[in-house]
Amino acid sequence: MILDEFIQLLEKQEGCPEFLPLALQAMWYEKKGDWDKAHQIVQNATDVDSAWIHAYLHRKEGDDSNARYWYRRSSQVEFKGELSKEWEQIVSDLLQKS
Repeated sequence: MILDEFIQLLEKQEGCPEFLPLALQAMWYEKKGDWDKAHQIVQNATDVDSAWIHAYLHRKEGDDSNARYWYRRSSQVEFKGELSKEWEQIVSDLLQKS
């Protein structure tokens, strides 16, 4: 699956597909407006992808110091661009890995 296919699926399907890896499920829920569900999925995960999503979520809510902590945990450089661009970058990266 590529980014455009993921976005099309998001637009036409209400519920999150269970076949998606948890990290992509978190990004699905975030895009659907359920920040809490996305955060719940990644908050106890220990992998670097979940840490990256965790950083993004805290950046989105405006908690920059917490976001910086999670960027360090993810080994990702703190993103400085638009949130929508970071969402696309994360999802694209996750799709390439799945």
